Amino acid sequence: MRRLFGTDGVRGTANMAPMTAEMALKIGAAVGRYFRRDAGGVHRVVIGKDTRLSGYMFENALTAGLTSTGMNVLLLGPVPTPAVGLMVRSMRADLGVMISASHNPATDNGIKFFGPDGFKLSDEAEIEIEALIDAGVQPARAVNIGRARRVDDARFRYSERVKSSLPRGLLLDGLKVVIDCANGAAYRAAPEILWELGAQVIPLGTEPDGHNINLDCGSTKPDAAADAVLAQTADVGICLDGDADRVILIDEAGKVADGDQLMALLASRMAAEGTLRGGALVATVMSNLGLERHLQGLGLKLERTAVGDRYVVERMREGDFNLGGEQSGHIVMTDHSTTGDGLMAGLHFLAEMVRSGQPASALARQFEPVPQLLRNVRYAAGQQPLDLPSVQSAIAGAEAALTGKGRLLIRKSGTEPLIRVMAESEDQALLERAVDSVVGAVAGAVAG
Repeated sequence: MRRLFGTDGVRGTANMAPMTAEMALKIGAAVGRYFRRDAGGVHRVVIGKDTRLSGYMFENALTAGLTSTGMNVLLLGPVPTPAVGLMVRSMRADLGVMISASHNPATDNGIKFFGPDGFKLSDEAEIEIEALIDAGVQPARAVNIGRARRVDDARFRYSERVKSSLPRGLLLDGLKVVIDCANGAAYRAAPEILWELGAQVIPLGTEPDGHNINLDCGSTKPDAAADAVLAQTADVGICLDGDADRVILIDEAGKVADGDQLMALLASRMAAEGTLRGGALVATVMSNLGLERHLQGLGLKLERTAVGDRYVVERMREGDFNLGGEQSGHIVMTDHSTTGDGLMAGLHFLAEMVRSGQPASALARQFEPVPQLLRNVRYAAGQQPLDLPSVQSAIAGAEAALTGKGRLLIRKSGTEPLIRVMAESEDQALLERAVDSVVGAVAGAVAG
């Protein structure tokens, strides 16, 4: 069982356990030792970050830990998470690190890891790293301490890779695009790429100050982008999160489309072109039942995994699938990237607008979703509300009520202290009763 690592690396409130500078130094030393198992050769690690103020602290602490074990550190500065996966491979590094808490508020931060193949680490690797943290790491001899230096062109290398995923010669001339960068890692790269491809760009969330990442903007708060689309009569809006590994779309009428709709579009397009490997899309248990029915109608399969883009990618690699993602907007196209890339996925949506000549509203509504209701209950450290008999009884009752009419999914968030309660049913009244009963029981357990 992992104690420190969650769904996507280590995450928490900055300057509170486990996200302290002291722990970051220990983590850096442990992963440095894990990936530098032999004494010879040159060993490199690339480190990227988003725009949080605490990123400076964690960047320095991780660098100290890594260089203490003989790793040479290449600092990329603010770049999207998928850029780290790219740069690990292109720079032949042993390890990639992204300092980000993704869609979380600015007071949080996190540390994500990529192996030398550019993919996120397995559960087994994280367990071994945790053991090294607990045991302590013997530092390298003084003559073997690593060096650190800045890489100034990481953003441009990433931008060229993203653009090269599109058909050669494709331009976005005539498209007016609102791009909301959430004051995060893509605040420079995303508007630049759209402009270079010929779009008329209306940028939002491009003035990070260390505190405003994801603040009333980005993929979790798309209202500002929707308002801008309407006010500017734009053709489409693209909303990224703080590290730009997820995307939410806004059509020309200001309506929001989630990752399920985008995956449905990409899957149908790739299937028509004969490029969808395995005849399947990989998504999580959170994806809408309407998506599954839509794919079945196209003769395609939906492979479901646990929540987390890392588990999606693991299943994609196991089954040799090349398209997957999450309802929240992580879209993984392994022909081009090793992890979710919100900007790349958004560009492929724009490419389909250009190719088909259809408006965003037509492309962003691929299927009619089954009504879905998600509510969260926050709990305190040390609490285990799902283990209490009153909560288990409420869950059993809701499941019984939904049998044959829908489904219920209860889980702990892997990135925040939240219990997520989600249900699906075409019976709206039943849906609300089922969710309310479980949420009420969990909230009562937390309060009492």
